[in-house]
Amino acid sequence: MVINKLSSEECKSLLSKAGLARLGCALDNQPYVIPIYVAYDDGSLYALATLGQKIEWMRANPKVCVQLDDIHNNELWSSVVVNGQFQELREPQFSEECAHAKKLLEARYRWWQAAMAERQMTAGDHLISPLFFRVQIDSMTGLRATP
Repeated sequence: MVINKLSSEECKSLLSKAGLARLGCALDNQPYVIPIYVAYDDGSLYALATLGQKIEWMRANPKVCVQLDDIHNNELWSSVVVNGQFQELREPQFSEECAHAKKLLEARYRWWQAAMAERQMTAGDHLISPLFFRVQIDSMTGLRATP
């Protein structure tokens, strides 16, 4: 197996096809990693969440990391790591950005499920408020393995 670095354009191409990724955030020297659905557009990753630990932590420390893979088998895969800044897209200030995020995410199969499923189990019939956010990309790196 050979592992090569991805160019910036190859990283962007992989990000544009992304669905499920892993979001890493940290607070008080404690990391936290969770699965999220993302959509890439013009230097940012967009996602949906509900209020909980990840949002509270990212509000306190907006430095985040997102990692995603495209795995075909043990010897054929690509991986991208993004470092960036969390930005909450609150209504009404970011109404246009929220609509844009929703439009991008709707192209993903069950894009809302990771954000809403766990919260629905704990909230029952109570109203769950969705929260859109973006990660403004500061840097990204990628690797590709080939047989």
